[in-house]
Amino acid sequence: MNFTEFAKSRYSVRKFKDQKLTREVLEKILHAGHIAPTGCNYQPQRIYVLESDSAIEKLKNCTKCHFNAPAAMLVCYNKDECWRRKYDGKSSGVVDASIVNTHMMLAATELGVGCCWVMHFDPAAMVKEFDIPENIVPVALLVMGYPAEDATPLDMHGSYRPMEETVIYK
Repeated sequence: MNFTEFAKSRYSVRKFKDQKLTREVLEKILHAGHIAPTGCNYQPQRIYVLESDSAIEKLKNCTKCHFNAPAAMLVCYNKDECWRRKYDGKSSGVVDASIVNTHMMLAATELGVGCCWVMHFDPAAMVKEFDIPENIVPVALLVMGYPAEDATPLDMHGSYRPMEETVIYK
């Protein structure tokens, strides 16, 4: 399968089997995030792997979008380790964490693990529940597990705006 076909086949899974992911599978997904490009390769990402029963219960206090997934990865960045644009001081942290999250999302898909990128969570609750240091900023939550037999993409999954509306040539 070529990349475009692969990317189109991936969808946000919101219904999972009650089956834990193995450490080997988690490590493969984490490796994809580890090798992801970051600003000047500073690698400010910090990834909290939430897989224990107690961690999943804490996660449920932070978001309604947990979808009863057996695992999740909270992707954060260390604000003290980011590359900064010299013109305005803009930090690469959110972009770096997003690139890492994208790599892991695609690696999970390749391994047959379904996932959903969740931004609808309470960062302050995450910090409190998981005792996250002040310099670590939560950006994205990747809930994951093996898709349930009846898991399906949302109706609008294959709908795209015309490229003319989203791409501007100058």
